[in-house]
Amino acid sequence: MGFLGDSIESIRSLQIRQVLTQIVSLGMIVTSALIIWKGLMCVTGSESPVVVVLSGSMEPGFKRGDILFLHMSNDPIRTGEIVVFNVDGREIPIVHRVIKLHERQETGEVDILTKGDNNFGDDRLLYAQGQLWLQQHHIMGRAVGYLPYVGWVTIIMTEKPIVKYLLIGALGLLVITSKD
Repeated sequence: MGFLGDSIESIRSLQIRQVLTQIVSLGMIVTSALIIWKGLMCVTGSESPVVVVLSGSMEPGFKRGDILFLHMSNDPIRTGEIVVFNVDGREIPIVHRVIKLHERQETGEVDILTKGDNNFGDDRLLYAQGQLWLQQHHIMGRAVGYLPYVGWVTIIMTEKPIVKYLLIGALGLLVITSKD
């Protein structure tokens, strides 16, 4: 019959109790992933403890598809550190290096200027209109480690949604037809 025919036949032969067991197992897997993510958020102090490098702006240090591990501490940010930040009005975080700091004498707040290692100029064109510096609340975390190329899975699933739907469908079918 083939894989698809066998899978459909397998689904038909399942009893209600087996189907419910598989649904509960899938729910536990999803819940476990969420608990791990929230735990990482608490441990790292970052709203997003893991990010994928989406462009070549940080080459040769970090390439497109690398996964960065972030940590946010109360230590002051220093020139030369690699930070991940959000800009007002943009959803996607940006990974760049701090090139200049400016402390405001009257408030003690620190203004931050960033630049991609592979870019010609600083990031002022990327910031919100009229914004010349980042503030501490824009920073999501500092890069403390990375895993090369692993993020390509995320990039491919974002750029080619059909791959994501096929993968989710195949995994769902695998969970439903599993007899264990």
